[in-house]
Amino acid sequence: MATTFHTTGDLCRHLEKQSFAQTPAIVCNAHITGASVARALARKGVPVIAVDRNGNGVGSYTDAVVAAGAITFPLDDLDEFQADFERIAEALEHDPVAFGCMDEWVHALADTEPAGVQLPFADQDVIDAVLDKQSLYGLAEELEVPYPETYQLSAFDPETATTHLEYPFVIKPARKREFEELVGTNVIEVTNDEELAAIVDEAEAADVRIMAQEKVPIATGEDRSFASYVSPDGESMGVVGNARVRYPQSYGTSCVVDTVADPELEAYARRILDASGYYGISEAEFVYDTDRGTYVLLDVNTRPWKWISMPVEAGVNLPYAAYADTVGLERPAPDPDSARWVYLRDYLTLLATDPTAPDVLSRSEWSALVTGAFESQQGLTTGVYRPSDPGPALQLLETEFGGPDYYCSC
Repeated sequence: MATTFHTTGDLCRHLEKQSFAQTPAIVCNAHITGASVARALARKGVPVIAVDRNGNGVGSYTDAVVAAGAITFPLDDLDEFQADFERIAEALEHDPVAFGCMDEWVHALADTEPAGVQLPFADQDVIDAVLDKQSLYGLAEELEVPYPETYQLSAFDPETATTHLEYPFVIKPARKREFEELVGTNVIEVTNDEELAAIVDEAEAADVRIMAQEKVPIATGEDRSFASYVSPDGESMGVVGNARVRYPQSYGTSCVVDTVADPELEAYARRILDASGYYGISEAEFVYDTDRGTYVLLDVNTRPWKWISMPVEAGVNLPYAAYADTVGLERPAPDPDSARWVYLRDYLTLLATDPTAPDVLSRSEWSALVTGAFESQQGLTTGVYRPSDPGPALQLLETEFGGPDYYCSC
């Protein structure tokens, strides 16, 4: 366990004194997703180093981490981020494998390609083509993968969109990161011509490409994603996860996710990934369109995500598969089984504040969570809370009850 969150210099000096029999991995940032990736790797004996802009995230305090420390946030100074990463890599005997756990960290690693660091994912141009919804939906159109009715406002004027779409509809960016920096969110719902004109003018002034998209009539509790790893030679493994419960219910982040069998959705996702040339860990997100009576593609996230420990619990250790390929070890064959993932902080908040929210956990599952028995049984896992590894939960409690705040959408 990393008992100290070091400065960058102290982290390098600390690592210079260490000797690892196996190539280390570096997770960045070090919050919920970072902790889950670290746990997935550590269960296979991989030494994991956590780096972040500060020590307030939960991922720096898991027993799966051998050291943790600061690194320049890439959106603050990309050159300094690269320099810091290269200093850390130079302090190690082996070239580390880096796992970016949020978009900005993945982009920073792909953009700078730090010397002495191994990257377990495709090049930046491939990532850009997948994350750019304009090219993603164009690919979906070619491959006959359903997606929401969408009008690129760089190709169609707003009046064309309003003749085909009924208010309210949503405005989304071609690239999420640019739009979030402009308006603070990645989706805006517009209800009239004036609201549409305002966001179009703002986007044009900032040279940000946007699109008008129907507000899909989704079936609550039916969102599904294909969680996968694709190797550089095109072999893939994965499971389909159903976001059974979100917080808030209709539009929030996942807090209960189950494995489900969905060969059609899996085939859609594999078709997109194969055609794009992407390799690495990814999550292809779909929602169920009640009007069409089918699933439609929303996004492909080219990185680990909040419930990455669900496929690990299901017998498909995506982070270790990516690591093994990168360092030249034999990739373990997947052994898929059913699994459920729960993020207790959000799930308990939902049950306490929303009287319409269903409790989907059984009494035996609650008992396993309270006693900690779930850790020695297959089929149930958590986002942060694990009695055998209390550091992340203790850090979360500190930030929840008056300690230093830490924001991450993971």
